[in-house]
Amino acid sequence: MARKEIDYLSIPEEIADSLCSCGGVEGLIEQLPPDTVFAQMQGWYQACADPTRLKILSLLMIQPLCVCVIKAVVKMADSKLSYHLNILKRAGMIEGDQQGQWIIYHITDQARAFLEQERDRFQRP
Repeated sequence: MARKEIDYLSIPEEIADSLCSCGGVEGLIEQLPPDTVFAQMQGWYQACADPTRLKILSLLMIQPLCVCVIKAVVKMADSKLSYHLNILKRAGMIEGDQQGQWIIYHITDQARAFLEQERDRFQRP
């Protein structure tokens, strides 16, 4: 396989040709999403890395709920549930609205779309 020099890289010819057509290494870098997108992705994937948080998100995809109902389903202490809810809130996946003495949690539209896509991907045969 022939190799070409592009910038400081010695790479296969076909990669060099396609890299040149997109503006070289700089052109490739320009096509990447901004670092804020990677940070949001990291936060979402970390938030979804725990089965309890996935269960909470799944509940909130069905309907908005108060903490007492979420607690009854996930069966955990208030402090531990609060910890999980805060991770989901910081990731921007859920929001809580004060209604009298209760906070009603709901999933954000962006998180709903993301989770529907991921769920469909895992449910495909």
